[in-house]
Amino acid sequence: MEEKELYIPFRNYQTYVKIVNPQGKNPPLVTLHGGPGSTHNSLELLSPLAEMGDRPIIFYDQIGCGLSSKPDSHTELYNKDFWIEELENLLSHLDIHDFHLLGHSWGGMLEQLYMIQTKRKDVLSLTLSSTLSSARLWKEKTHILIKKMSKEDQEIISISEKENNYTSPSFLAALDRYLKMTVSDFSPSDPSLPECLRRKKIRGEVAYLTAWGPSEFTPLGNLKEYETTSFLKNIKTPALVCYGSLDESTKKQNQLMYLSLGSSKKKILEFSNARHMTYFERNEEYLKEIGEWLSSND
Repeated sequence: MEEKELYIPFRNYQTYVKIVNPQGKNPPLVTLHGGPGSTHNSLELLSPLAEMGDRPIIFYDQIGCGLSSKPDSHTELYNKDFWIEELENLLSHLDIHDFHLLGHSWGGMLEQLYMIQTKRKDVLSLTLSSTLSSARLWKEKTHILIKKMSKEDQEIISISEKENNYTSPSFLAALDRYLKMTVSDFSPSDPSLPECLRRKKIRGEVAYLTAWGPSEFTPLGNLKEYETTSFLKNIKTPALVCYGSLDESTKKQNQLMYLSLGSSKKKILEFSNARHMTYFERNEEYLKEIGEWLSSND
């Protein structure tokens, strides 16, 4: 399958883009990765959708991570408005119209913000993958998940939050156990993994700390007031909401998004025994469901 790589200028910076099947005949899928600052790498597991639907798949690294510019000395740039503008610039530069959007985790948050702000009518469908519409509810639900951990880990996390200390070895070890419980536990050194999961990941640590904050459990950065729930009624685009049954993006959060969306055509889907990286842990099923969803909305 043909691939094309390019850099798109944005302000004084560069956005790295990879397009799989650039000559595909059907409407393209634009993907939005998580984080903020997590890179597009793992989303390349969605590349088979290019051949399945004969469509271009567009991946990119948001500025602040991956192969895009990392203006870490200008932390004021790492905010929702900057990344919305970057996405709009990418779509304009590539002259993309009549397309699908898929956002995973933070990417799904960005997707909601983009649709609410731009009110674009040429987006054929949305896929909101393991994401959220309320930072407040995220905090509430992650702290319920913490109660599934050992008493020791619960105590470590509680003390760290009270002391605002998120760098101690004990907290980082407890966080790692939480992520293995709710996100994924693969090792990039495993030679059996797809190349995109083994590839060196240039994380946007500063972007993450600035926008989300130092704690996975409680947003403390400039996204701490993130709340789109009451605006979702204005989104009329067909929308698929999906998540894993063991996901830190919990059932309650996804049901809230689903019920709040104004779309006349919408669907909610739970992948059984899957954590946050549903597209990795249930790859075949995920590709089938997303492929069918895209085709039904071309």
